Amino acid sequence: MYGSDRAGDDAERTAFRKTEKTYKLYYENSKSTKKKKQPKQVDLSEVLDFKSISESFNQNGELPPGVVHVICGFDRPIFGLENRPGFYFIPGALTLDEQCTWIRESLTNFPQPPNRTNHNVIYGPISNLFVAAKEGKVFVEEERSDNGLDSEPSASVSNGDSHRWKFYEEDIARSRGKTCKTVPASVLLRKLRWSTLGLQFDWSNRNYAVSLPHNKIPNALCRLAKRMAEPAMPIGEEFRPEAAIVNYFGSGDTLGGHLDDMEADWSKPIVSMSFGCKAIFLLGGKSRQDEPLAMFLRSGDVVLMAGEARECFHGVPRIFTDEENAEITPLELRFSDEDDRCFLDYIRTSRININIRQVF
Repeated sequence: MYGSDRAGDDAERTAFRKTEKTYKLYYENSKSTKKKKQPKQVDLSEVLDFKSISESFNQNGELPPGVVHVICGFDRPIFGLENRPGFYFIPGALTLDEQCTWIRESLTNFPQPPNRTNHNVIYGPISNLFVAAKEGKVFVEEERSDNGLDSEPSASVSNGDSHRWKFYEEDIARSRGKTCKTVPASVLLRKLRWSTLGLQFDWSNRNYAVSLPHNKIPNALCRLAKRMAEPAMPIGEEFRPEAAIVNYFGSGDTLGGHLDDMEADWSKPIVSMSFGCKAIFLLGGKSRQDEPLAMFLRSGDVVLMAGEARECFHGVPRIFTDEENAEITPLELRFSDEDDRCFLDYIRTSRININIRQVF
C-alpha cells in the first residue's frame, strides 16, 4: 500500500499521480556531501486547512466555497465537501489523553502476535518489538542443528522453515553476528509499516481471511470508533468495528492512491484516526483522472468515508517531520515523563493512522 515511484506511464499521467508528486518529499540537489540534505520547498497555499476553517466557523460562521457544516447533533463541528458526499472531517476530534493512549497501544500492543504486520513475511511473528528497540536489542537468525533442535533453546520466533529468530543484547548479538544474520530491533521498528487488528486482511489475495487467528479490537477502541462513526451512519444503525489497519509512516513514506473496497457494505464508514506528525491527505474522485483535493491531517483529527466517498481514490503523499511543520508540541508536553521518552522519540518523526472498518 505504500507509495512507490515505480509506476507505469499511464499512472504517471493521471491527475492523482501528478498531485501526489507535487506534495511528495524531495530534496534539493547539493554538490557537498557534508551538508545535510534540505527538503525542497512545496507550495501549500492550496491545501485545505480544517483547523483554520473550524476556528473561523466558530468565530463568524463563515466557510470557504465547497465546504459545508454537517449538522448531526455531534459535540463538535463536523465538515463535509459539496462534491464528495459521504466524506466527513472532524478536526481535533480526539483529546490529548486519547491520542497518547492510542500511540502507546499502536507501538506496544497492536503489533503483537497473533496480529500480523508487514514483518511476518520475512521474520514470522515478532513479539515485544517496541520493548526490544527501547532496550537496544538485536534480532538474530539462528539455524537449527541437524537433529532439528536449536543450538540453544532460546529462539522466540519461527518463520516456519529451518531458521529461528531471537532478540539478544547487543554484545551477545555481535559475537553471534559472525555466523548469523542480525538486524537491530530499532531498524525493525522503523521499518514497521502496518499491523492488523480484528479480522486479518490478506494483502496478497486482497480479502479478509476470517480463519486467521487474531486479537479482537480493544473494547475502548470499539467504543471510540462507534462514537466517531455516528455522523456517517444510516439512521437507526450502529457501527460494528470488525477490523482495523494501523499504518506507520516515517519521513519520506507515502501511501499511494487507492480504494478501500473489500468490505461488504460501503454505506458503513471507514473511521480513520490520525496521530503524530502532520500529513497531507489527498481525496480524489472515482477515477484517477479526477484532480484530488489536498488537506492537512493533524494529530487528533478523524476522517469518515462512507457511501459515495468510499468510491473515491485517496492517499497520503507527505508527512512533515521537521520541527516547524510537524505540529506535535502538545504531544511533546504530554509525553514529558522519562517513561514516555521512547514514545516521544518515535512520534517526533512519525505518523500513525488507525482506520477501523465494518467488514460485513
